Amino acid sequence: MDDSKEENFLYLTRAGIDTHQEPVVYMREDCHVCRSEGFSAQGRVRVCVGERSIIATLNIVTGDLLSHQKAALSDSAWELLGAKEGDRAWFKHALPVESMSHVRGKLYGRKIGLEAARAIISDIHDARYSDIQLAAYVTACAANNLSLDETIAITRAMVECGQSFHWGDEVQVLDKHCVGGLPGNRTTPIVVAIVAANGLMMPKTSSRAITSPAGTADTMETLTTVTLSYEKMREVVRTQGACLAWGGSVSLSPTDDIIIRVERALDLDSEGQLVASVISKKLAAGSTHVLIDIPVGPTAKVRSQELAEVLGALLVDTGKALGMQVRTVISDGSQPVGHGVGPALEARDVLAVLKRSKGAPQDLRQRALTLAAQLLEMGGVSPPGDGLALASKTLDSGAAWDRFVAICEAQGGLKTPSLAPYRHPIVASKDGVVAMFNNRVISRLASLAGAPSAPSAGIDLHVRLGDKVEKGQPLMTLHAEARGELEYALDFYHAHPEALHIEEEVV
Repeated sequence: MDDSKEENFLYLTRAGIDTHQEPVVYMREDCHVCRSEGFSAQGRVRVCVGERSIIATLNIVTGDLLSHQKAALSDSAWELLGAKEGDRAWFKHALPVESMSHVRGKLYGRKIGLEAARAIISDIHDARYSDIQLAAYVTACAANNLSLDETIAITRAMVECGQSFHWGDEVQVLDKHCVGGLPGNRTTPIVVAIVAANGLMMPKTSSRAITSPAGTADTMETLTTVTLSYEKMREVVRTQGACLAWGGSVSLSPTDDIIIRVERALDLDSEGQLVASVISKKLAAGSTHVLIDIPVGPTAKVRSQELAEVLGALLVDTGKALGMQVRTVISDGSQPVGHGVGPALEARDVLAVLKRSKGAPQDLRQRALTLAAQLLEMGGVSPPGDGLALASKTLDSGAAWDRFVAICEAQGGLKTPSLAPYRHPIVASKDGVVAMFNNRVISRLASLAGAPSAPSAGIDLHVRLGDKVEKGQPLMTLHAEARGELEYALDFYHAHPEALHIEEEVV
């Protein structure tokens, strides 16, 4: 540290502000550090405590919210720096991010090679990119702007930035993934239980929801512990052949969530980045054989058979280039799956299928069996064409339920999902037939009710496509943990009644 600036420090305090993955530092505009360094709002600042440092975006505070002797850090900056209350911190202008030259090059049509991909992804991982710079990267990769070679390069770089599992050179490791866009499609816990019960290895790591009502990790967290250390995950897989963990806790392809957050905020989809996201996480988990579900429907993420086939080919080719066998399944994405949408409600459906309970959602059961059948055949424990029979036998005999319980117990114990205290039915406004579900509106409605941050919030669906309904009949029930969120969701529904469409029955 420059001796002339030895006293040019501020004491750190935690702001208690969630800025998600963007580190933010708050300073008074008239504090001695801001004035002497010439800092300005939205500038990039290096924050140093001893040998530790991070780069953060500066927000300027006016008034008496902050002392002249203090700088405040957002939650993400606090955790990233490993700060303690009262730490002395020094500040200086961050150096320009060199890898942005590759991003600018891509915007002007230049290809991203492996070294460029490594530089970009490394800087994103180390929080050197501001949200504005991340937005530029996402825009550069948007639509179908990444070639196969670029997608492979970005995938490799994403894997290299995190931890990886190596289960042995000759060990076969299975995995599955759904590209998303279909509320309630919580097949993973059922599939993992069936596959593991047949002696195959399936160390499943899943994501939390970003804008959807639930991710697999959110749903599983209502049933057991999903935040596992690297060593704990290894132990669970060693004893049970599988796990159902949150990928973020073991830092597998950690830049993925950062990039997805900005993609969602901009509402920009990058086919190549989606493929890099999926394949990098599977590669980091040590997977050798991967099955990917691509639901197709007018309001699903993938809206046509043609787009599904293009995406499927890119997934297969990228996996092959990186030493994985990838198979895709194009499935029906015309309506939500199961009864529940939201972590606890989806967990209830999963338990009902695994326990073979009366009233268990049959569509969720069949989708899970279809996917498990493919994995059993890929894993070699079933001849081609016989996987469905083996998967059904494993589920119906109770073997899948037993293995699911064992996995949950190994991860920290099996618990019962909670039930929301506030519920409100939404009823049919007329007689007719359920003709259409809008998956996007259903997801939004469940999110406004509080899911996934309120685990028991969401939607309980009572009808399916083609069902005859009468005026006043319940179509769905909103669940919320707070009265205000229930009313907020109801207001949204009244403004967007196209969540489902009822047509008059043709005689």
